[in-house]
Amino acid sequence: MPAPPCASCHAARAALRRPLSGQALCGACFCAAFEAEVLHTVLAGRLLPPGAVVAVGASGGKDSTVLAHVLRALAPRLGISLQLVAVDEGIGGYRDAALAAVRRQAARWELPLTVVAYEDLFGGWTMDAVARSTAGSGRSRSCCTFCGVLRRRALEEGARRVGATHIVTGHNADDMAETVLMNFLRGDAGRLARGGGLGSPGEGGALPRCRPLQFASQKEVVLYAHFRRLDYFSEECVYAPEAFRGHARDLLKRLEAARPSAVLDLVHSAERLALAPAARPPRPGACSRCGALASRTLCQACALLDGLNRGRPRLAIGKGRRGLDEEATPGTPGDPARPPASKAVPTF
Repeated sequence: MPAPPCASCHAARAALRRPLSGQALCGACFCAAFEAEVLHTVLAGRLLPPGAVVAVGASGGKDSTVLAHVLRALAPRLGISLQLVAVDEGIGGYRDAALAAVRRQAARWELPLTVVAYEDLFGGWTMDAVARSTAGSGRSRSCCTFCGVLRRRALEEGARRVGATHIVTGHNADDMAETVLMNFLRGDAGRLARGGGLGSPGEGGALPRCRPLQFASQKEVVLYAHFRRLDYFSEECVYAPEAFRGHARDLLKRLEAARPSAVLDLVHSAERLALAPAARPPRPGACSRCGALASRTLCQACALLDGLNRGRPRLAIGKGRRGLDEEATPGTPGDPARPPASKAVPTF
């Protein structure tokens, strides 16, 4: 049976049906619709004002690749300039290939690229060193917790180095729905309350962040990359199989099979959540060590690094953070849990 005509141009044959709406479109019309929807998200949310210098968090994966490609196409209309910022977490056998994809993209699109490394920013710690430190602590499954916090800090530092005024990341609708599910399952009311909207306004001196792909499904991100023939890195991180997010992802797939709108329903639900006054977290202050936004004495990045440097990584996760409310002392030289080149926790 031949494919139906494209519902938009009526000239070409349809190449796909959009997963949520079922609309039959050719590849060119689908890509144009996808770009128009991202443009609407940016304009309606007032995410990127004219003149903004935008640091695109570039990992080499499909999401950041699609985001950079779309924003590059929309940049003249938005009046923005783009800088690619990549983070080298120090994951052997994985990150080098991903960074190679980012470098190819930067060269092809003629966009400036800056790479910042955990090892340089965080006193010698790489993710491989973190994994070795947590392996005997019963916290080996928390590598993604460490990496997420440190990556956010590294991206902020990289964006400041290039003079960016805004940061954008490639989180799509599936990513955000998984995060909502995870926060529900953990009973994390504070993160649920902060999870709405399209990003953060930049409190406490932090750069504003936004997620222009937040309403785009993962399926459509992959389809856009396919029809635009984008070059991206598709292997999963070696530490991802241990992450709790995988369970939320499996649950979300089952929910989506029963209810196709489940992903966007969860994303929109986070926008409408409100906490009772007694349950609201206190207003954040400043980290006593680095000055970053923090809800306790130490921000999460400094708390994680402090636990690692003291050879007690579990102190920085969950209830263990109670032990870090007081200003912590750095680990002693020669601590076997520390990487060979470790230094004091840096000040940002």
